[in-house]
Amino acid sequence: EGMAVPQKIVCPPEKISMDWQQRQRPGAGLFNLGNTCYINVILQCLTHTPPLANYLLSYQHSQSCQQQGFCMMCTMEAHVRRVLCSSASAILPGAVLRDLKFIGEEFEYGRQENAYEFFRCTLDAMHRACLSRRHDLDVSSQETTIVHQIFGGFMKSRVTCLSCQAAVDSYKAFLDVSLDIREASSLITILEDCVTPKQLDQECFRCSKCKKKAAASKKVTVHHAPRVLTLCLERADQWTGTKISKFVEYPEYLDLRPYMSDTAGEPLLCSLYAIVVHSGDTCLEGHFLCYTKASNGLWYKMDDECVDNCDIHTVLGQQAYLLFYAR
Repeated sequence: EGMAVPQKIVCPPEKISMDWQQRQRPGAGLFNLGNTCYINVILQCLTHTPPLANYLLSYQHSQSCQQQGFCMMCTMEAHVRRVLCSSASAILPGAVLRDLKFIGEEFEYGRQENAYEFFRCTLDAMHRACLSRRHDLDVSSQETTIVHQIFGGFMKSRVTCLSCQAAVDSYKAFLDVSLDIREASSLITILEDCVTPKQLDQECFRCSKCKKKAAASKKVTVHHAPRVLTLCLERADQWTGTKISKFVEYPEYLDLRPYMSDTAGEPLLCSLYAIVVHSGDTCLEGHFLCYTKASNGLWYKMDDECVDNCDIHTVLGQQAYLLFYAR
């Protein structure tokens, strides 16, 4: 299909289980040590990501880890175990706070940071930990770690020359998708717009068949859907920096099939299992909290050390910032 085939598989897909292997109450809450809510929400969403929690609870990583010093996979394994197996109502994510600079050097303890950036840096640190002793891998093989096997997908970009209809395809791996919400009121509308062909400026494209610059259209589709789809609804206006405080409707169940390169075939259903919400008037201050679906099938509002029951209607009525869907 034009995509490079990995020479080695770091984490075989058969090691991934999408359903909870053990059912229990929701995890413990997490204490806030002053502006650490952005860390807490991401840790809670990752802890309640079934395939990741299953993998970490199985000790598969730590049993073979040879990393000296900091290892984000070992840190997460210990954290998830403490949260899900603790009898305490709340715990302190001490190891994560201690090693904050290793996760992302831009993070400063005690300063309010962005939850989305922390999510991306955490996945990257876990990905690096999976590759710590693997220096011989090609790029495609590096994209077969447990992180990419769970959160990773591929986008396909097709540029079509409007003169001769010649098409050029390119592919790009992704771990999350950031969406512009300024012009839309629902997630479905945004996704439909994303896969609608856009006309390119004539100066942008040189057709190899026409041998000249030509008008072209570009269409982006999901070529390979991730097992867990993470969507960021951009709440900061990129021109003014002000927060976009509006409700964007999002469903509990999302069919990815209409946004795939291959739109024929069975529905590709994902179900919502976690969201992150930012409360506050500006993007530079305020508070992060999250809602997660526990292994018992019930939803909980997780606001630092407080963990409270809630229903799906409450979850679907939030000004969501991050949405987590699992296939």
